[in-house]
Parts: sequence; C-alpha cells; structure tokens
Amino acid sequence: MTATPSQSPPSDRLVLAEDVGAVRTLTFNRPTRLNAFTAASYARLSTLLREAAVDDDVRVVLLRGEGRAFSSGVDLEELSGGARDNLALRDNFDQLIAVLVDHPKPLIAAVHGPAVGFGATMLLHCDLVLVADDARLRFPFTSLRTAPEAGSSALLPAAVGPQRAAELLFTSRWIGAEEAVDIGLALACYPREQLQGQARELAERIAQQPAAAVESVKRLLRTERAEMVRDASARERAEAQRLGVALGSFGSSPVPE
Repeated sequence: MTATPSQSPPSDRLVLAEDVGAVRTLTFNRPTRLNAFTAASYARLSTLLREAAVDDDVRVVLLRGEGRAFSSGVDLEELSGGARDNLALRDNFDQLIAVLVDHPKPLIAAVHGPAVGFGATMLLHCDLVLVADDARLRFPFTSLRTAPEAGSSALLPAAVGPQRAAELLFTSRWIGAEEAVDIGLALACYPREQLQGQARELAERIAQQPAAAVESVKRLLRTERAEMVRDASARERAEAQRLGVALGSFGSSPVPE
C-alpha cells in the first residue's frame, strides 16, 4: 500500500541536497510513493540543479533515490488533476529537461530498485549511470497509452542502437541491472550495499580533476545534444496529444504496489 499524495514531504524536502567535499548528492525523497515526481518535485529538482551549476564548490552532482526505488516516474495520481495542475506539471517538467540538457557539470545516477518512466528517461540525461543488482528499468509508454518523453525517442537509440530502442519502447518491458550494463544504459553494476560507496568514489575521482577541463569534456561530448532533445521533445509532445485523443488517458501504474 502506498501513501496518498497528501502524505508527501513539504516541497523543500521533496529532493534533499547534501555536500561532501566537491560532490553534491541530490536525493529524491518521496519513498512512500516510490519517489514519484509531482509538479513540485520537478520544480525542486530544477532549482537544486541550477544552484549546483553555478556553485564553484560543486564539481559533480550525484542523483539517488530514498527508500526502495530510484523513481517510479510521474505520480499518476497527479495526472488526474485539473487543467491547471496538468499545465503546472507539464511546464515544470519542460523546465527540468532544459536544466538537465544544459547542465555544465557531470551528472551521475546511482540507481537501485525500480526506475520507471521519467525515472528511466532521466538516466539518458546523466553522464554516468551505476546500477545496483536489484535495479529494474522500464520505458512504459506504450503500456500507458502515450508517447515517449524527455527526448528519449532520440536519446535511447543513440545509447543502445535503433533496434534495441525500438524493442524496449514497443514492448514496455523491464530491463534488469546486468542487461542495462550490457546494452549501454549503465556503466557498471554493483551489489546493492556497495552502490552508494562506488558512486561516491567515482564522483570524487572526477571531482579531483581540474573543473574547467571536466566541463570542457562534457561540452564536447554533448555537442548538438540540446537541439536534438528539443526537437525530439516537440515531436513526442505532439504524438502524446494525438494518442490522448485516440486512446484516452494514461493507464494504471507501471510499478507493482
């Protein structure tokens, strides 16, 4: 049984920030909802990422989830709200994607448990992804009667190849931790109890390098990526609207309760 949205933490506790040395850890903090995102938590994560981008004391950002999941994606209960709520959800989501695409510093994700929907597409915007052996990823959009999001229709083929991306998006199936590494969605897999330590060790190794040089490498690796994501996101939004008319609203939650 999951908690109701009214039991969510206050907005400034939806994502927690902690600095250790030059590494800032951002923790998704709605564990009773499997860290599902709301308009408020999209906004909170955007704010914290922007702050990290301009803080000279922060050289690497590490993303993780509290509780038993990385993130189950958007909170489907929030999607059942009125037009104003849906507009806030969409606008805050778009702002977050823009922040992720333009972020100048290395983003590392440490993934355990389910990473579904935006919990999975977010990983395509990270520079490095480490997974625990209990991690399970899913791009559930066909099962939810909607289109891919966050530029994933372009980023996923770039990461795993067009045929594997097609299979994953067509079927909405689960991807285990070892497969995520094998197909290029993650760099390495570790036992759950070692994941955070390994992620922090990697972040600290990067943080020890000259910040300007690391940011230069990221700019080179991400050349033309922002335009690709913007174009793909516009196509995805149009397809989602078309499917909304043809098929109706999202289906049930893709994560077992």
